Amino acid sequence: MQTSNQNNPVNYRQAQAAEYVQLAEATLEKMRVYGNGPRYAKLGRSVIYRKSDLDQWIADRVIASTSQTPPGRRSK
Repeated sequence: MQTSNQNNPVNYRQAQAAEYVQLAEATLEKMRVYGNGPRYAKLGRSVIYRKSDLDQWIADRVIASTSQTPPGRRSK
């Protein structure tokens, strides 16, 4: 895998991004529709995810206990 730095960011297509965050491609597609997924770029018909955005999206979802509501989820 390619290393990331400011001059050479790592980008993933949808299938690679889904594998990286361990979600189904369809889940990422739904998250794009609802606006609760990781940031992405549209290049023509292609969807590109930057590794840094995927890492930040994961980091934003770290919680300390089961009583916390993860971001992007509705509390009951």
